[in-house]
Amino acid sequence: MTLPQLYLVVLIGCVTVLLSIAALRATQRLGLPALLVFLGAGLVLGEDGVGILFEDFELAQALGTFALALILIEGGLSTRWQAISKQVAPAGMLATVGIGVSVAVTALGAHYLLGFDWQLALTVGAVVASTDAAAVFSVLRGIGLPKRLSGTLEAESGFNDAPAVILVLAFSAAAGIPDPAHLLGVLVWELAAGSLIGLAVGFGGAWLLRRLALPVSGLYPLAVFSLGLAAFAAAGALHASGFIAAYLAALVLGNSRLPHRAATQSFATGLGWMAQLGMFVMLGLLASPSDLLDAIVPGLVLGVVLTLVARPLAVWTSLLPFKFTAKEQVLMSWAGLRGAIPIVLATIPHAAHLRGAQQLWDIVFVLVVVFTLLQGPTLPWVARRLGLSQEDIVQEIEIETAPLDAVDGEVLTITVQKGSGLAGIRIFELRLPEGSAVAGVVRGDRLFVPAKADRLRSGDQLIVVTNPTLREATEQRLTALARAGRLARWLGETGKG
Repeated sequence: MTLPQLYLVVLIGCVTVLLSIAALRATQRLGLPALLVFLGAGLVLGEDGVGILFEDFELAQALGTFALALILIEGGLSTRWQAISKQVAPAGMLATVGIGVSVAVTALGAHYLLGFDWQLALTVGAVVASTDAAAVFSVLRGIGLPKRLSGTLEAESGFNDAPAVILVLAFSAAAGIPDPAHLLGVLVWELAAGSLIGLAVGFGGAWLLRRLALPVSGLYPLAVFSLGLAAFAAAGALHASGFIAAYLAALVLGNSRLPHRAATQSFATGLGWMAQLGMFVMLGLLASPSDLLDAIVPGLVLGVVLTLVARPLAVWTSLLPFKFTAKEQVLMSWAGLRGAIPIVLATIPHAAHLRGAQQLWDIVFVLVVVFTLLQGPTLPWVARRLGLSQEDIVQEIEIETAPLDAVDGEVLTITVQKGSGLAGIRIFELRLPEGSAVAGVVRGDRLFVPAKADRLRSGDQLIVVTNPTLREATEQRLTALARAGRLARWLGETGKG
């Protein structure tokens, strides 16, 4: 590639990014996941549009796998452990037993309704079995679901990529359908080893970062993301699941009270969006609209089987040991959002030269686009109809930590959210632990030191100086006030009796 060609490629890439970002505002108003904008950009740039020819499925698989790792790391860093801690068991069942049920039921539909042979049917069942982390994170967090439901669905979307990838690789192999006992052994090993590696990297990395005084705050996000990728790569090198390792390492790091947590989260969000954009545009380039016409009917048939039969059966079977109501199960069935992950997984059988892989890829592409258009915008309506939407739910406060090495102190920055119990509280009513002090309040574009009788308002940023030994108690007190307001002094640090 010559230098002028490189300039042209960079220019086209930047224009595509900027136009896609601008188009996101329209899709968010309609409740559509971002993947539709980015896939559309890829289709426009492809051979039936601008004319860019891209047909390298092996390269797409490699780049897509790396992008999925970045998305899972971002998802792990942005997931609060408190939100999912009580839902790990049901989420784990959905990510294992649920995947198995979904694969089996979808494969039956593909075999008997579409005439696929059993290997291709099982492969397509595995390809579309897992929910998409990026789609789930972007859609669910704007609905205001009860924590029990949102936590279960978020954890499931983070956990279920790993078993889906293992099954797709197994069913796509040239040797044919693997022995069930051998396949179960591979699943257990890869998931267990990947989980151990992810947890080890997460806890070890958090321990190390708390003891390193990095000279520039911008190095903390790079260090955290590097640890997540290290977990992904280490697990892959040991033939374990890199996806589960990356997600768990990021989950531990994101909940370890590391310095500059908000900066790390902002960096992760930006990098996650770039990974989504690049991956979706690339997948759009792989597709040719003229070749997708023959896949419309099979894609719709398979999508109906997956959405109305396989997913509800998977939810019902997986959640039998848990006390989820019928309405909650209906919502969780409809919230099984697919996104880029099935399209990326569909490149694996293509790269493995499985017979019928191109037809499979076209069908999966149509299925994802059509049912994303159907499920994404209607999910808030379904939640309201079922009486499960909590639009007035109060957001948990985000507290940013910055070290003050000279005095062994830390600065906490707390944003007073709309509906938070902190709004309206006077400064003297905060009653922070002795040794912690309010250093200032940022209101609009003005910073001031408040008097004891001044009230906090929604949108204020409260600046508190504390030290490592008092930080936890200070955060607990502020969290209690955010949840229960002045009553927190009677109800205790959790805001509950």
